[in-house]
Amino acid sequence: MAVALGAWIVFGDEAGQSLRPPRARSWGRIGRTPVVRVRGRGSGRVSMAGMTCFRRGDRSRLIYSFRFHRGRKGEPRGFTWQDYRDLIVRAHNQLKGPIVLVWDNLRTHLMPQMKDFIAANEDWLTVFHFPSYAPDLNPQEGIWSLVKRMIGNLAAANPHRRLPHRHRPDHRGLTPIKPTSHIQVQ
Repeated sequence: MAVALGAWIVFGDEAGQSLRPPRARSWGRIGRTPVVRVRGRGSGRVSMAGMTCFRRGDRSRLIYSFRFHRGRKGEPRGFTWQDYRDLIVRAHNQLKGPIVLVWDNLRTHLMPQMKDFIAANEDWLTVFHFPSYAPDLNPQEGIWSLVKRMIGNLAAANPHRRLPHRHRPDHRGLTPIKPTSHIQVQ
């Protein structure tokens, strides 16, 4: 169907991660256990929604969005149907072509407003749902697995502050790395 339409096949999914300090394996000099000092109260959560996009003859794409939940009263904890709608529209604008969207049966995906949006845009948007529990069918699940594995050693109390000076392993010991301005965590 997607090939006949010249459409992008888009797999959508969402994931979440607590902002509490995680416990994970790390590296350090021989005989010196690495210690990362954090405040004990790292409350909050980060929610991620993403879409992996494929079309024959084009490079694959990853389009995603993040939402931070700090535990404030009245603050949405996850993505709303409007957030998913905006993500789909952003994907359509970036991909510049019709979309065949395949995602799970999350309650937000099945809301009447989302169904109305899909029906109103059926000229460029076709939606299919995965079976009730089938994470092995969705390639986006593998991306979330890699993201969560990579942030296992991240201690982020305030994601809007710059990273302090960091080091990376080298064959002879520790080599300094200059901080980059596009990374925004504490």
